[in-house]
Amino acid sequence: MISCWILRPVFYRPCLCSRQKINTNRIVQSNQDADISLLNINQGITCLTSGVLNPQLGYDCLLVGTQTNLLAYDVYNNSDLFYREVSDGANAIVLGKLGDISPPLAIIGGNCALQGFDYEGNDHFWTVTGDNVRSLALCDFDDDGKTELLVGSEDFDIRVFKEDEIVAEMSETETITALSPMYGSRFGYALANGTVGVYNKAARYWRIKSKNQAMSIHAFDLNSDGVCELITGWSNGKVDARSDRTGEVIFKDNFASSIAGLVEGDYRMDGSTQLICCSVDGEVRGYLPGGEEMKGNLMDTSAEQDLIRELSQKKQNLLLELKNYEENAKAELTTQLKEADGQRGLIPANTQLQTALAVNLGSDSQSAHVELCISTTNDTIIRAVLIFAEGIFEGESHVVHPSAQNLSGCVRVPLTPPKDVPVDLHIKAFVGYRNSTQFHVFELTRQLPRFSMYALSSPDSATEPLSYVNCTMNERPQRIIMWLNQSFLLPEDAEFQSAPFQVCFTSLRNAGQLCIKIKPGGEVDEHHAVNERLTADMAEHSNLIRSMLVQAEDARLLGDMKSMKTRYSELYDLNRDLINQYKIRCNNHTELLNNLKAVNLAIQRAGRLRVGKPKTQVISACRDAIRSSNFNTLFRIMRVGTASS
Repeated sequence: MISCWILRPVFYRPCLCSRQKINTNRIVQSNQDADISLLNINQGITCLTSGVLNPQLGYDCLLVGTQTNLLAYDVYNNSDLFYREVSDGANAIVLGKLGDISPPLAIIGGNCALQGFDYEGNDHFWTVTGDNVRSLALCDFDDDGKTELLVGSEDFDIRVFKEDEIVAEMSETETITALSPMYGSRFGYALANGTVGVYNKAARYWRIKSKNQAMSIHAFDLNSDGVCELITGWSNGKVDARSDRTGEVIFKDNFASSIAGLVEGDYRMDGSTQLICCSVDGEVRGYLPGGEEMKGNLMDTSAEQDLIRELSQKKQNLLLELKNYEENAKAELTTQLKEADGQRGLIPANTQLQTALAVNLGSDSQSAHVELCISTTNDTIIRAVLIFAEGIFEGESHVVHPSAQNLSGCVRVPLTPPKDVPVDLHIKAFVGYRNSTQFHVFELTRQLPRFSMYALSSPDSATEPLSYVNCTMNERPQRIIMWLNQSFLLPEDAEFQSAPFQVCFTSLRNAGQLCIKIKPGGEVDEHHAVNERLTADMAEHSNLIRSMLVQAEDARLLGDMKSMKTRYSELYDLNRDLINQYKIRCNNHTELLNNLKAVNLAIQRAGRLRVGKPKTQVISACRDAIRSSNFNTLFRIMRVGTASS
């Protein structure tokens, strides 16, 4: 077993004191206990950490954040390093080097803002993030040898900043309350709903969910295998260590009260680093890593009992499964007799479970939701439905159990996803007959589109929003229509014409309007490409016609009437295809000419805005931009008269 020691520690305890700013001598002796000193802070403390901020000092300083200020304090000399006002508050704090910024920084996260200060209080780093910051960590996210900043916020997102640039963003199901780097690009996280897990870059390795809240997480190599485990302190007083790869518990302990924090350090100053756990009632326990003889197994004393328990559970499951098989076999033999009484047993082999998603506008804006319809393909009924989904249901699961009077082959489940993210719905349904005592379990997965909480509305009745965003995409209209079908819940009869077209949606959450206008761009190039493709097809078909005509004439000369008819029939089909392609080519050519006329007309109008030599220069520059297919430059020339900025 690992070594453990328990004590009542001597710490500098923060307390609320006078409102006056004190530059030095903040530490005073306690009147109650000579072994305790009090550090006076003039505001409520929101975050706290320690570390080497000034490399020249060679020892740690204390960083204290409040809602309006950040204090860097030299405990050894009982003096302030700096005292800075932070208007956005300090909800979380982390200390270390960030990217290519040379000095170590004290980085704080507040109300949608991030700031980094050096040991003199100079502001070396500032940027904004999406919501109130709740947790921070430094980690080499992209394995480039430089640390990036991990930011967890109240909008359920983990954002990764490479200095002031966002390089990755991961969405979770609750507020991110804690982040902890592990090693390399791997890091642990904790959510407000009791979820903890591990990410490797943007891929989630594993996660577990508890009914208790994770109060603190920390990375520590507790089993001496060279790899850090994720240590979690829970609100019920439990401390557990989980494998970074699988999430398996390798060690656990229990306190009498909730865990307040987890740290590591050489507390006994004997050269060995310990994991230190502190509870809210002041109990502190230190854990030494297990020795090599443990071979990474810190729970070997109970391993035998756990194995026996696991095998016993498997035995019970197998016996229950065997009993079900026997009862099903009996039911199959008596199916014909039971059908006469309406007491059928086994469901038909061709029974299927079908799902459909649709928008339900409800009676008012408050009751609008997405509706999941689950149905069977025959006269069987659905006895119960169990749905697992992230971020939609409280506890991430939902059970629908119709009453005996309302049993049918169709169950409708209302869904109201709080965020616009795609969600996988893992569905389990119990299917059988109305009087069955045994049910078949169907399992399937259905994805809820990202923008499922938007209902298609008529462009004529929709109110166009005042705010808008213009962007240019190098995509064909058909690709945009495909994206619309994948990202929204559209009616089956919804059809879109080729660009230009407009599609309008109404939010089911607040009845807000969303309008997407698609305007054609680069149609000249598209028509040129279609023309070249049709020309190539016609040339290929012409060669094929010559070959078939020779084969048909040879068959006629040889008296092989059957082959001759076959060849002439194929020639007839090819000729019909060529005629159709010619019509398409004519239409394409007409549209190409119309677009070229529109482009030339736009260039002429741009030229008429100038007089003399500038007019000639604008027209010439526009034509050069068209020849080089540089449409961004073309638009700039039309607007300002020159290609240079």
